[in-house]
Amino acid sequence: MLYWIGKALLWPVLAAIFRPSVSGLEHVPPSGPAILASNHLSVSDSFFLPVVVPRRVSFLAKAEYFTGRGAKGRLKAGFFRGVGQIPVDRSGGKAAEGAITALAQVLARGELVGIYPEGTRSPDGRLYRGKTGVARLALRTGAPVIPVAMVGTDVVQPIGRTIPKVARVRVVIGAPLDFSRYAGMENDRFVLRSVTDEIMYELMRLSEQEYADMYASTMKERLSAAPVKARLAAATLGAVGGEDAVAEARAVAD
Repeated sequence: MLYWIGKALLWPVLAAIFRPSVSGLEHVPPSGPAILASNHLSVSDSFFLPVVVPRRVSFLAKAEYFTGRGAKGRLKAGFFRGVGQIPVDRSGGKAAEGAITALAQVLARGELVGIYPEGTRSPDGRLYRGKTGVARLALRTGAPVIPVAMVGTDVVQPIGRTIPKVARVRVVIGAPLDFSRYAGMENDRFVLRSVTDEIMYELMRLSEQEYADMYASTMKERLSAAPVKARLAAATLGAVGGEDAVAEARAVAD
């Protein structure tokens, strides 16, 4: 109930401010299970995508959101459950399997699930290599994969921005992808990679993003490490060449 109340309140606001355009809604089945696989540019993806799809869409959320203590913790847990979030423990070696199991249970009820194959938001607007969990889920459940391209949400709310910027958003929904030809092969890593790459190709085609053949998490690690390396280089040069060398190192880092 809370899901539909929230959607009814949120949609008029998003429609009035951001005027999102949607194409391909006919590809979302009126009933039955399906996996909505989307690129991930912004936190706002998780608002725009479920709002424009007429059926309920469930996403994964950190288990910590559901385990808070006191009235505030219970209120937060109730909110996330009410809006269709599924708790998953992302720590430990079995985290990925737990996520797939949780999503498979939702699909078994004939519902829709949303998943971001990149695993995290794109740090620079490019489309990154997909992780194979989406393929494993599709092969295990037999549910079709519907590629969904979010366009412009990185302008609305780029990483680090709290207050959204007013900009147009497009949601492009592609035709369902059927991977029944790979039934029973969910443990074949080559098949999983092939299926995942096919999904990512469709997302690249629909979103028109540049493709980066590496994981987004790897790029984020490199970007976060860069300032540290720059500071170390500046300190080393400072010890050798004085203030001028430090200034030069900082200029290069900037």
